Amino acid sequence: MLASLRKAGSLARAASAGQKRFLSIHEYQSVNLLNAYGIPTPKSIAAKTPEEAFEVAKQFGSTGCVIKAQVLAGGRGKGHFDNGLQGGVHIIESPEQAKDYASKMLGAKLITKQTGAGGRVCNAVMLAERRDPSHEYYVAVLNDRNLGGPVLVASAQGGMNIEEVAAKDPNAIITTPIDFEKGLDKTEAVALAKKLGFKSEGAQSEAADIFIRLYNIFKDKDATQIEINPLGETSDGHVLCMDAKFGFDDNADFRQKDVFALRDVTQEEPSEVEAQKYGLNFIKLDGSVGCLVNGAGLAMATMDVLALHGGNPANFLDVGGGATPETVKKAFEILVADPKVKSIFINIFGGIMRCDYIAEGVINAAKELDLKVPLIVRLKGTKEPEAKEMIRNSGLKIIPFDDLDEAAANAVKLAV
Repeated sequence: MLASLRKAGSLARAASAGQKRFLSIHEYQSVNLLNAYGIPTPKSIAAKTPEEAFEVAKQFGSTGCVIKAQVLAGGRGKGHFDNGLQGGVHIIESPEQAKDYASKMLGAKLITKQTGAGGRVCNAVMLAERRDPSHEYYVAVLNDRNLGGPVLVASAQGGMNIEEVAAKDPNAIITTPIDFEKGLDKTEAVALAKKLGFKSEGAQSEAADIFIRLYNIFKDKDATQIEINPLGETSDGHVLCMDAKFGFDDNADFRQKDVFALRDVTQEEPSEVEAQKYGLNFIKLDGSVGCLVNGAGLAMATMDVLALHGGNPANFLDVGGGATPETVKKAFEILVADPKVKSIFINIFGGIMRCDYIAEGVINAAKELDLKVPLIVRLKGTKEPEAKEMIRNSGLKIIPFDDLDEAAANAVKLAV
């Protein structure tokens, strides 16, 4: 039982975390944004065909360049493609080699420790000049819940997993609170650069300017995270952002049209993209019991109960309080489209949400989709009697329950 409780709790936390959807953009797009704010980076150009990669590589001359697969996942260098190519980052010595690598990367799926077994499709590559830093630093701007505002997090130990650095040596991480309105001033930023160990006054000044401008992007663009790893100090005393990761607050899409136009839905789960069009809170999981619930709290409780009975939810799906029969039908279509779903559990508490709306949407969808999997329904609350009458008169094989525990147990039992 203890193991089941732990499992249930982890499923609920996964769903809760999944609800926080922050826009991520590709590295080449991040470079363009950095450059727009006057932040120096190695020269970097994107290519979307092997022929473009060939022409871009010519611009780097005899020094060569690096080609990087553009997928929204970490660990690209150590990943592998579904066509057998090892690694998503390679050193390029000639335009011909750039074309060859691009032809193998583009259209293929890169599988890394962060993508899962299915990988993510590579639709673009970025070619960047080769710059070897004499020292690598880490810098990020993010919101700190404990401090109630933005902070700049920095370390002299860049170029590696910052979580591992923090675990091994917490003193290696320097956290600097930032005044939201005023930002960082130059004196404060230079002091931080000195503390990190930038050698020359010129490098300290360049690093300070980067810190200041990173916060400007963070504030101007409603970012949730800006991470530069590594921030490189070159042998000639200059400072460059060598790699960048950006995240933006989805709630700001109405005023950040230029940023949200960069969204690449090919990097996202297709069913989640489809659900978002209809205002459905949907997260795909790996189980066999499809869930359709109203309210995030009830949805997580439903997942917990399924887990306690030995089942695994196939999704987190909150239709919300303003659902209509049409949106319920769409939610049902998304569930049925998943071949892993062996039973469907509908658990509705009718407060704002009307149970008869749910029943109407479910009945229409079940008839149109010629439902083959068992359908377990629990409806309580507003318009409950009317909804149950509609289900009884539908002529469909829908299994009704009043007790949550009993309903969940049967949903698990039938998901075989």
